Amino acid sequence: MYKYDQYDQAMVDTRVAEFRDQTRRRIEGKMTEDQFKPLRLQNGLYLQLHAYMLRVAVPYGTLSGAQMHILADIADKYDRGYGHFTTRQNIQYNWIKLEDAPDILADLAKVEMHAIQTSGNCIRNISSDHFAGAAADEVIDPRPYAELLRQWSSFHPEFLTLPRKFKIAVIASKTDRAAMKLHDIGIRIVKNDAGEIGATFYAGGGMGRTPMIAPMIREFVPLDQLITYSEACLRVYNRYGRRDNKYKARIKILIHELGRDEYVRQVEEEFAHLQTQGLEPPLAELERIKGYFTDPPFDAAASDDLDLSNPDFAAWVAANCHTHKQPGYIAVTISLKPVGGIPGDATAAQIHLMADLAREHSFDECRVTHAQNIVLPHVRKADLFAVWQQLAAAGLGTPNLDQIGDIIACPGLDYCSLANARSIPVAQKISQRFADSGKGATLGELKLKISGCINACGHHHAGHIGILGVDKKGLENFQLLLGGSEADDTSLGKITGPGFTEDGIVDAIDKVTDVYLDKREGDERFLDTYRRIGMDPFKEAIYG
Repeated sequence: MYKYDQYDQAMVDTRVAEFRDQTRRRIEGKMTEDQFKPLRLQNGLYLQLHAYMLRVAVPYGTLSGAQMHILADIADKYDRGYGHFTTRQNIQYNWIKLEDAPDILADLAKVEMHAIQTSGNCIRNISSDHFAGAAADEVIDPRPYAELLRQWSSFHPEFLTLPRKFKIAVIASKTDRAAMKLHDIGIRIVKNDAGEIGATFYAGGGMGRTPMIAPMIREFVPLDQLITYSEACLRVYNRYGRRDNKYKARIKILIHELGRDEYVRQVEEEFAHLQTQGLEPPLAELERIKGYFTDPPFDAAASDDLDLSNPDFAAWVAANCHTHKQPGYIAVTISLKPVGGIPGDATAAQIHLMADLAREHSFDECRVTHAQNIVLPHVRKADLFAVWQQLAAAGLGTPNLDQIGDIIACPGLDYCSLANARSIPVAQKISQRFADSGKGATLGELKLKISGCINACGHHHAGHIGILGVDKKGLENFQLLLGGSEADDTSLGKITGPGFTEDGIVDAIDKVTDVYLDKREGDERFLDTYRRIGMDPFKEAIYG
């Protein structure tokens, strides 16, 4: 994984010192909240319903064991003993005291971490495939290019005050594991017919109150022009994106209003101009970055055999383990979704354990997924049973990846000042209902996502089943959506009809899954069945 050089470290240390002084002046009353707000947001510090929330950047989701240990220490020392892993592959702390925030940033800086640009109208954390460097189906490891984009976008003077926040995802496989087409810019690294490696660019995706799927804007950009083309995309947006209405300020609205073809025309014009400006970093810099992402020293003699005689272990392997490019190894997804638990939350003790397992069994590396789980990317199959035993003993061995219990949920009204409804209790009730009945195990792949407001931090538009919490005359009301997908077959869910109470939405999902079990053919996923039979049978079941 990438290691800071002297410039990276100096940049982060300087920011910590600046923010320490800003925080001191705010506490002493020498700065108003209105003056302080943009400064704290630049450092990932939000003021939520009950306390400050700090969002820590985890570039492209990659963490070392030492970094995970620090995250656990912060949870114990400054929060209430846990952290919340997010859909942008970051981690949040929900109970932060203002006076502690500079010390937390200083602790993070000691292990090459920060909270810079995790908020504000800037380019946010660059996300990527959580199996990068391990997946058998990738063209190349996309993380060196995600790191290049991180360095380009950090403190970029032109893009620190964009019309609205901006999110970029980079993948390098045909299988989209990062919701790439639902980003402001999605980049897929590909190989063309001539065998050359380049990038396909998508722009204008996003969720929120106006969900859109990003159209392709260029089929092939040579990788030695990746930064220049990205800059062209951002410049056109920064020039014409609306600043008079924050609800219409995202790039998706600009592309929709200009039209895809006109946006592409202007990007190509800007790209042609920028190619004369020498924006691309020297090849030596890219090679330096690539040097941090070489394969670990795999054991070429590692056995590819697995003893699956233990049925609980076998069920977990089938659900939570992914094929690795290296024989004798496997990629392990640790579910942060225990039955009845809070999706994405992990205690300090659990985070410490995952850090230890990364050091001992995954070449000191782990990943955060956009589905709020943790991946150990490089585990020897010979060690897998021992890893599972430790995870299971710590409440981290739930075999539910991509099943109805593997729920994505935002913090909702329990924490968030923007939310209209609670997400966490709904997730807990659904998880418990389907575990108690045993029905969850019969459903196969079924991705359920919950948001507590229209901002869609829980990605409800992209759920096979989505839930949106709204305020209806002062009461929490839950809308039900069906048919979304964040994968290669990206689609947006459609609202079934009138909303439900908290208990009513759980009953409605029970009825929806009954229809699926009755109507599915062969090994159809829920999404396949929905697309084949349409909305009407589901509406009839839930509304009568």
